[in-house]
Amino acid sequence: MERHALYFTAPGRVEARTEPLAAPGPGEARVQTICSAISAGTEMLVYRGQFPRGLSVDATLSALSGNFAYPLRYGYAAVGRVTELGPEVAADWMGRLVFAFQPHASAFVAPVAELQPLPEGLSPEDAVFLPNMETAVNFLLDGAPLIGERVAVFGQGVVGLLTTALLARLPLDSLHTFDRFALRREWSLKLGATASADPDEAPALNADLCYELTGSPAALDCAIAATGFAGRIVVGSWYGEKRHPVDLGGRFHRERLRLISSQVSTLTPELQARWTKARRLRVAWQRLAEMKPSRLITHSFPLSDSSTAYALLDQHPDQALQVIFRY
Repeated sequence: MERHALYFTAPGRVEARTEPLAAPGPGEARVQTICSAISAGTEMLVYRGQFPRGLSVDATLSALSGNFAYPLRYGYAAVGRVTELGPEVAADWMGRLVFAFQPHASAFVAPVAELQPLPEGLSPEDAVFLPNMETAVNFLLDGAPLIGERVAVFGQGVVGLLTTALLARLPLDSLHTFDRFALRREWSLKLGATASADPDEAPALNADLCYELTGSPAALDCAIAATGFAGRIVVGSWYGEKRHPVDLGGRFHRERLRLISSQVSTLTPELQARWTKARRLRVAWQRLAEMKPSRLITHSFPLSDSSTAYALLDQHPDQALQVIFRY
């Protein structure tokens, strides 16, 4: 059979190509995609050509093997229905709704061991947020917020909003968020932030814990300025090849601030005696069922209109939250 698959072909250029799709082999299944989500963080680095050359795309996901280089198939949030089984696959997989860390495509073949059955009652549009929710859960594990702490979150894209929603469920003293776009600030307040403002208007918070989730290295200075003595700053952004001078010569040094790098491919070593990726994934599924984040979807496009979808995120990020493809 054939499928339509998205390719990043050059900076600012994407295209949907028709290509053959092999039948599933032993232990594999074919999945017809229902929807897939664009990650406005990592995918925009690929779209803009800001990825580090020679770096592996993701050594932990078989569907994203190889290095960053054009042409590139990318994306990692697909939900679909199993429509064909390979040898040695149990019959009860047929017809299941599943999530997979797969690039954007109308169909794909994957080992059933890499497919995540959707929990009962969860829609495909909610399930497509799984990678971002797992990332948000990871941020809380790495930051370890405590009761009564003052917490700040810079960046209210989808990952930032999900992080804010998780933090809002904790007995914090305050939860301040910052973003340049009004739409994001409005949703931040809906999801439980104490206050939300433009980062240029950030007050002296003296925060115990601060998250830098903007994707802009310049925002790290804002996070440093907002953090109190011996506070923690979790850097969840991936900057790719973007560079910016960061002021580490002033209060960062004298006030003993701690930078914590957070990335969802691994778990912090301090928790590995009790936490596994499977446990973290279960928590993410539970939070999706509670929050129903599909309300954050502002735009959907067919894969044939992928150029419009990425141009929207590139040129008008103030108008969009989650953008998805429907198949």
